[in-house]
Amino acid sequence: MTDSTQATPEVIPPYTTGWRLTAIILMVVVAVGAATGVGMYEMFNAQMTHLQAKLKNVPQTKYVAVLVDSQQAPGMLVTFDPQDGQLMLQRLTDIKEGQNDSMQLWDNSDSAKPVSLGVLTPKIRTAQLPMTEKSLSKVTQLAISVENRGGAEAGKPPLLPYLYAGALVQKAL
Repeated sequence: MTDSTQATPEVIPPYTTGWRLTAIILMVVVAVGAATGVGMYEMFNAQMTHLQAKLKNVPQTKYVAVLVDSQQAPGMLVTFDPQDGQLMLQRLTDIKEGQNDSMQLWDNSDSAKPVSLGVLTPKIRTAQLPMTEKSLSKVTQLAISVENRGGAEAGKPPLLPYLYAGALVQKAL
């Protein structure tokens, strides 16, 4: 008696080889796509971080004033950026202090009792005065007087008339 249950080699139909090859190719494509997606996501995050850091360095003007002379001609542009804590005063005319004079900035909100905010550096086109946002929050009017070299003595009123005067405006950021 012979055993008729002999193992015959399994023959793989030719069409299944194509499906396997297609599946392998698609898995490679999916893996490459996933790696590309992760790389692009990381690149996007790096760009966002870079732009946010750059935005922090952009000046944010919160207060602005144009101080005018007696003929209402602009003479000084005043801006304040709370990030750097500097009040910027840009001269718009060629008026310069005399040899023994200084320009002094005043909080003229209460004209009966002006408060000195600082003395400007002579002959500089754009001056900076250290300032805090809190100290400017109640200021509505600014004025510039010409004083003796070094500015007015503490507690003394400014020499009048003012060279420039104008309103300080708080703008929305």
